[in-house]
Amino acid sequence: FFCSMRVLVTGGAGFLGSHLCEKLLLEGCEVLCLDNFFCGSKENVRHLLSHEDFEIIRHDVQDPLSLRVDQIYHLACPASPIFYQFSAIDTLKTSVIGTLNMLELARRTHARILLTSTSEIYGDPLEHPQSESYWGNVNTIGIRSCYDEGKRAAETAAMDYYRTYGVDIRIARIFNSYGPRMNINDGRVVSNFIVQALKGEDITIYGDGSQTRSFCFQSDTVNGLYLLMNQEFIGPMNIGNPVESTIKELATKVIEKVGNPQAKIVYHPLPSDDPTRRLPNIDRARALLNWDAKVTLDEGLDSTISYFRGVLQQRTETEFELSKLRKIKEITTTREKQERVLREQLKRQEQIIAEYKKQAKN
Repeated sequence: FFCSMRVLVTGGAGFLGSHLCEKLLLEGCEVLCLDNFFCGSKENVRHLLSHEDFEIIRHDVQDPLSLRVDQIYHLACPASPIFYQFSAIDTLKTSVIGTLNMLELARRTHARILLTSTSEIYGDPLEHPQSESYWGNVNTIGIRSCYDEGKRAAETAAMDYYRTYGVDIRIARIFNSYGPRMNINDGRVVSNFIVQALKGEDITIYGDGSQTRSFCFQSDTVNGLYLLMNQEFIGPMNIGNPVESTIKELATKVIEKVGNPQAKIVYHPLPSDDPTRRLPNIDRARALLNWDAKVTLDEGLDSTISYFRGVLQQRTETEFELSKLRKIKEITTTREKQERVLREQLKRQEQIIAEYKKQAKN
């Protein structure tokens, strides 16, 4: 495909959104990056600001939007437990109200819209691997439900807008994407392990480490989203890596790659509603998109560790520079105080001399 369209990416300054913006620009699209910067970062898209076909819009999808576009990639929503549990109501509103607003925009402008859903809609699945026809095993009132149920409601809204208004919708169920530009404090297992290993800390596993995930590198996920948008299938499609890894295997790989053999793995109780197994059936994506995950976990971790190492190094250098500035300010302040005291002493001496001279005249 070669894109010559005006494309809106909500959540475009986030981890996946920023990589998607890059992909669309390379394909020749005019890209409108929309973000409220709750999870997204301007640093993720700073290198794109000079591109003539890139525009950034600060906006919250909970508020209606009026502009003319040809396609909408709707990614806006906190996707990390730390973020969505910190702001559960906003997460639910973003998933439901935000999606309704984007569907309305698509209806008014006759734009095609791709909703990024999640493997979380399957809950703690009883079917392995999970196909798109599986309805899931979910808890509607758990601490993760603001995200899980919000995305399920968003899928419902998308399908109803298709059935009622003929809106041209796509639904991508994303499985555990990772890679450069992840927020190092987002609490996801990949970022947690890498940061802990790079800092020389113990690696924290919640549960016994036997629970599994399928980790899909960002470039594979983004490519899947692009292919899905530009084909004619209506309905949900799994976008994920069909290779299953245990959490303990991931921790061991990270320790080896970082080169921190002294690191220990410590275990804590598994959080409530945390799924024990997650694995996508991607037969539909293979058949309709000719898509598959190409980046191995080893390759993806190498790239991600390199990125995190750079971020932590930059933070260390920044903290060092700030420390120097604080020290300079402290020294300057001390000198200013000393100079002020000296001036006061000189002034007092001048007053005493003036008093002596006055007394001598008398």
